[in-house]
Amino acid sequence: MANVTQFDTYSDLPPLPDYQTVVQPPLLPPIPDKLMTLILPIAAYWSLSMLFHWIDTRDYFPQYRLHTPAEVSSRNKVSRWEVVRDVIIQQVVQTAVGWLLGMTEPDDVVGKEAYDIAVWARRIRIAQRAVPGVLALVGLDAVGIAKSITTSHPVLAGAVMGGRYRTLQTTTTSGNSFADPLPGFTSWEKTLAHFIYWYMVPALQYGIAILVVDTWQYFLHRAMHMNKWMYTTFHSRHHRLYVPYAYGALYNHPFEGFLLDTLGASIAYKVAGMNARQGMWFFTGCTLKTVDDHCGYALPWDPLQRLTSNNAGYHDVHHQSWGIKTNFSQPFFTFWDRLLGTVWTGGDVSARYEKAKVAAQRKTDQGSEKTTITHSNAVDSATQDPRPYQDDQRNAIGLSLIRLEDQQPLPPEGKAALQAAGSRQQVLDDKKDGGAQVLVQEAAEEKEARSLLKKSGRRRTASSLSQTDGLKGLKDRVSGIMHGRAGAILGVESSR
Repeated sequence: MANVTQFDTYSDLPPLPDYQTVVQPPLLPPIPDKLMTLILPIAAYWSLSMLFHWIDTRDYFPQYRLHTPAEVSSRNKVSRWEVVRDVIIQQVVQTAVGWLLGMTEPDDVVGKEAYDIAVWARRIRIAQRAVPGVLALVGLDAVGIAKSITTSHPVLAGAVMGGRYRTLQTTTTSGNSFADPLPGFTSWEKTLAHFIYWYMVPALQYGIAILVVDTWQYFLHRAMHMNKWMYTTFHSRHHRLYVPYAYGALYNHPFEGFLLDTLGASIAYKVAGMNARQGMWFFTGCTLKTVDDHCGYALPWDPLQRLTSNNAGYHDVHHQSWGIKTNFSQPFFTFWDRLLGTVWTGGDVSARYEKAKVAAQRKTDQGSEKTTITHSNAVDSATQDPRPYQDDQRNAIGLSLIRLEDQQPLPPEGKAALQAAGSRQQVLDDKKDGGAQVLVQEAAEEKEARSLLKKSGRRRTASSLSQTDGLKGLKDRVSGIMHGRAGAILGVESSR
């Protein structure tokens, strides 16, 4: 009986076309797509990394640097050779897992696209069956409406009647000498089905994959910081890079690299139901984003840094001794940090960020209240729920033995102070790769950064009052004081 009902309901649907599949030609012959899926992310990693390394060595864009070259040498606890070695080890593991994953996947085929689009068109037609019932719920007569517009708008009348288009015909039945009319699809159904198949479904797949990888990395990454054994055994190796640089993005303990990056991306690929070519772009996109997040530059025109607030400035906080237990989100979006209260709330607390912030303001013509390197606002420190850091300051027993002058920069009172205390205590607990010397060294660098910032401010003031500016420049700055923008002459903003 159920089969009869199904036949009666859907027997008037347009027929599905025949198809014949063939293996999809490779994107870059003669390299198979599955092999390219293994090659392209590694090629992208080193290409983008070497671009940033070239920028570093040539000292291009120093105004956008988050840290000085001297800091890279003095504050990091690992040599560049060790970083390269461990990254290559992770990429060997990544390639092996990718090869095994490819063995479980059938070859991608083409030739079925018209059939799949027709399936979506059928689904659209079936969905229209609900239109008369919906209209009846609001007191409208679908039959009456359809009759009144049949002549002027026959397609709309068919949609109102639940997808029953009386005038549409398509191909003849096979093997019949007489033309037997069959129902066909409307142009709008075919267009919508085409859009769903080629654009909406892939977008949904990529969206699901991004959600899965962001979720996987956030919770595992957070666990590695909240559990002392996991941090000191595995994750502290990555934090030997207190000053990140591009090709150190995948510098990890091999087990962590497999668990956090390789396995997480593989699960996202499987859950999203991607094919090999989609996986190629997804894995490469994840790789490029991760490298860019560790590049050490706050570039206002970098598309990857403009895409979301999870960028180099945001992630740099996580590598500092005062923010190491915040900003866990990676690699795409920050929603888990914001939902669960682990985003840094202290604003651009470090003087190191000032030069990059000023440069970004000039580039984007934004005021200081709109431009932040860390994508946080110090005002939030006093207003946000302190959880999950409510006990961190009380538990920071080792930190109480450290002089205040060696705990620089000082965060604002409130949640940021709790976050900084917990973060610095984690550094102290890491006897091998952290310890008190990390805090002492960072405080010294912070002091030097503030000193240079003050000198730079005085130089800008002298220059601004030079003969080049003339009396007009002085008049503008005096006017700024009168309007509450004090510090235009002294070279120090009134808010500082």
